Amino acid sequence: MPQAATRIRKAAERNPKERLTALFHHITPEVLGAACFALKKDAAAGIDGVTWDMYGGGLDERLLDLHRRLHSGGAYRAPPVRRVEIPKPDGGTRPLGIAALEDKVVQKAVVDVILTPIYEAEFPGFSYGFRPGRGAHDALDALVFGIERRKVSWIVDADLRAYFDSIPRDWLITLLEHRIGDRRVIRLIRKWLNAGVMDDGSWVDTGTGTPQGAIASPTLANVFLHYVLDLWFHKKWRPSVPAGEAIIVRYADDIVVGFQHKRDAERYLRDVRERLAAFGLSLHPDKTRLVEFGRFAVMNRRGRGAGKPETFDFLGVTHYCTTTRRGRFRPGRKPVAKRVNRTLARIDEVLRRRWHHDIWEIGAWLGRVYQGWLNYFAVPGSSRYISAFRRRLQRLWMRALRRRSQRDRFDWKRLERMTDILWPRASIRHPWPDQRFAVKHPRQEPDGLATMSGSARGVRSNAHSYRNCGGRRVTGVPTAT
Repeated sequence: MPQAATRIRKAAERNPKERLTALFHHITPEVLGAACFALKKDAAAGIDGVTWDMYGGGLDERLLDLHRRLHSGGAYRAPPVRRVEIPKPDGGTRPLGIAALEDKVVQKAVVDVILTPIYEAEFPGFSYGFRPGRGAHDALDALVFGIERRKVSWIVDADLRAYFDSIPRDWLITLLEHRIGDRRVIRLIRKWLNAGVMDDGSWVDTGTGTPQGAIASPTLANVFLHYVLDLWFHKKWRPSVPAGEAIIVRYADDIVVGFQHKRDAERYLRDVRERLAAFGLSLHPDKTRLVEFGRFAVMNRRGRGAGKPETFDFLGVTHYCTTTRRGRFRPGRKPVAKRVNRTLARIDEVLRRRWHHDIWEIGAWLGRVYQGWLNYFAVPGSSRYISAFRRRLQRLWMRALRRRSQRDRFDWKRLERMTDILWPRASIRHPWPDQRFAVKHPRQEPDGLATMSGSARGVRSNAHSYRNCGGRRVTGVPTAT
């Protein structure tokens, strides 16, 4: 699989404006086998009820038959996906589509070998969602770096309304055909889009969107926004419209754009609404905001007597204006309060169901939960918030322990000793954004920002600090030389 993907990526980089026509022959039985073993073994089954263990019986024969049907014209049929409603924090539900396992194998192979190599050579640097080697913390680092180093006083925090369910399929196919000239690949993607869903035993197809939960959906959604939003902003809107500086960071359908002037931000909101409407999309009215934010916003609001700047949320993190000990402006970050309360409420429900389980077993499980929380939210400057989460978690556990019996005498000293043994230490797990950003983008910035200021020597020192952060060496980090 890596060899085929490498050849396709080199062809895409060598011919940036040509359509690639010889692609589908790279989907071999070996590639299908690698895709099958890359799937989660305990994932839910589709409408056919076939699990990974069931499909593994006679796997070689199954993969050869699948390969034959894929390369035999219309012999392969994409089955409908099974719809499951997932509760949302606002009280609604999110439809999740679970594809059949054989369809997951094909989608995984096509995404990893064909789609990702082609479009990774085209995606701009400010696009972070569902891309290999680019995670949520990379997007958060780029955003903080841009706010600190650029003249940003206004933030447009935008979110698309029902994005995955609203993508026009005809437009998506048209945009894919800009680079993919192999009709077999396009025909296979059409089958996935038109497969429909099974809802309460009946087949339903709205004619728009891609099913959330399908392996190919994130990549297809990224391709659509790449043409509709990213290229439009980077090559057409930003070079000609704004009078001041502008930065952008996009993670899937969550978009944050920073501006120097308010009129540029208001103009962007008007223009982006028109641009999205032309492709059948719209901004979410409740989740799209214009916020005065940044070091200039602090001074301007202080001069007007307007109080502290507003905050905004991005990828589960609330960003607010603060200063360092030396008085220099810095964007502060903390977990979104609603997410904290929602997480603790779910933990409380589990503790109620497991009141009478062994307390050491429950303590070890809570330690794993807290470890996962630290891995995401323990960013520099958030020490008091991760410590506060630990205290609230301890109170939940204490309340559950004391309700086990009317005669319970469990005290706080014993709880503290157990948590010190079973839980990780409340410590920062991530470096400062500029340090990690300098390592991953040495001497330059992603396309969403201008050329990085500072000398190469300063970048090398930041890289050295990052690799040795926390008194220990971080492996697997490229050196900025």
